[in-house]
Amino acid sequence: MIERLAVDVAVISLLGLGSYRLKALDAKGSLAAAALGLLIIELGGVYPFLAMLTFVVAGVLATKYRFNYKVKLKAAQERGGIRSWDNVLGNGLAAAIFLTVEYLVHRDTFWAATFASIATANGDTLASELGKVFGKIPRLITSLRPARPGTNGAVSLAGEFFALLGALMVAPFALPLTSHTVQMLLAVTIGGWLGVNVDSLIGATLENRGITDNNSTNFLASLTGGVLGALIFSFMV
Repeated sequence: MIERLAVDVAVISLLGLGSYRLKALDAKGSLAAAALGLLIIELGGVYPFLAMLTFVVAGVLATKYRFNYKVKLKAAQERGGIRSWDNVLGNGLAAAIFLTVEYLVHRDTFWAATFASIATANGDTLASELGKVFGKIPRLITSLRPARPGTNGAVSLAGEFFALLGALMVAPFALPLTSHTVQMLLAVTIGGWLGVNVDSLIGATLENRGITDNNSTNFLASLTGGVLGALIFSFMV
């Protein structure tokens, strides 16, 4: 047990240091990511940790992709794409909450919630970062009026595709943890995709009114995506 914990701490510390050196996270963000990663791997094991790692890597690549073009659009991630602790918690806290409940009750429903929340975070990041590049004539999700790329609540066909792709990328990591593999695949993918659109709805309403910021919007969306994933899984099983 102690040896495993030591190995986990060493691996996660190296990943946190790598995130800092690659300028994906600042110092506080790297520490927060390391703490969250350790919690996830200790409570849930390797599969949710790999799902979260996939989200981090995909998010970094999507953020860096054609970054200068996004700067010209005035739609680039702030601080040169370097994220901090509040962004880490905004995207990962909901998964940690669901995973803690699963650890206590041992129900597949909360595996679905955990992975659907990660799927929401991954889908939202890919939709946002790649939708700005490939999306044509983004529109506000509430009114369907044309909007500038990067506007809170703006969606596009390309963005919806990347949202679905991002959710689907996470779903396979949940399959070894359940005997209901088809239901889990659908619940995580659909729950994650719906969570991304909830993010857009919150962005177009609460965030544009200053009630939430980007990080609290991400948290609420990933929390909702997790709940929806759990409900879909429970309905199908």
